[in-house]
Amino acid sequence: MKKSGLIWLLLWLPLALMAQDKYQKYIDQYKDLAVLQMQKYRIPASITLAQGLLESGAGTSTLARMSNNHFGIKCGSDWRGKSVRHDDDRRKECFRSYDRVVDSYEDHSKFLHSRTWYAPLFKLDIRDYKGWAHGLKKAGYATNPQYAHRLIALIEKYQLYQYDKVKSSFAAPETPVFSQNHRPASSYYEDAPSYYHGALQHEVFVCNSTPYINVLPGDNLQKLAKGLRIKESHLLVFNDLPKGYVLQPGERIYLKKKKRHAANGDGYIYIVRPGDSMHSVSQLFGIRLKRLYKLNRNTVGEDSALQVGTILRIH
Repeated sequence: MKKSGLIWLLLWLPLALMAQDKYQKYIDQYKDLAVLQMQKYRIPASITLAQGLLESGAGTSTLARMSNNHFGIKCGSDWRGKSVRHDDDRRKECFRSYDRVVDSYEDHSKFLHSRTWYAPLFKLDIRDYKGWAHGLKKAGYATNPQYAHRLIALIEKYQLYQYDKVKSSFAAPETPVFSQNHRPASSYYEDAPSYYHGALQHEVFVCNSTPYINVLPGDNLQKLAKGLRIKESHLLVFNDLPKGYVLQPGERIYLKKKKRHAANGDGYIYIVRPGDSMHSVSQLFGIRLKRLYKLNRNTVGEDSALQVGTILRIH
């Protein structure tokens, strides 16, 4: 190899590796959000991720950095949200602007779902990413003649098609969280009478394979501990509660140690809603609080308040 060729290779390799790391980092950061959109709107996660990578330059484009627009969606006559001017096919075109990246992903899904010219795509198999890629180009999503081939190349290079096979069901805001995993279990302790005295008028439920009761007016930890024949200190540990905690009617009290992950049927992520805290989310899914923090150590600090819309890993 000539010296000039070697120098070129040494200069090119770090740049190529940096580009690859940038793309992989984007995938790791947003793959769960793409799967969530697939579950809600039946758009292949591979397509959403590939479009996000391509349209936003893996999150580095001006539109992505300044306006959280990861899909290059222009304003259109029906847009009533924030906007920004940006040069594209023409100078100073109007593009949609979002407060959060999650809003961009949601709007992208609704954009495809609400346009009649994209309707044929939703008849395709969810794993037919090639059909989706060519269909998007044919329907006019982008003007680049190589658009479909570029999407397919990204999907195959980074094996994004693997996310189209995820079968987990996510807890969308408008759907019950425990449609499958939350059930009455009044006879749960029939084989373990040492744990359940039976003197309390509480129906026992199961979440994530862990029994719990709902607090009734007049309950306190001492009363529950005596009736359930479980040490008060154990109830505090099982529910990640501090000593001296005052129970509130309607809240959930677990009777055994919670699990390290959410049940498979509850999906992999949860989007924070108004009023949520890390403790309330841990109780909602039957996950140990310390484990929930560990799963989200790069997103949430132990001293920071949760922001509505934050994506939490629960599995």
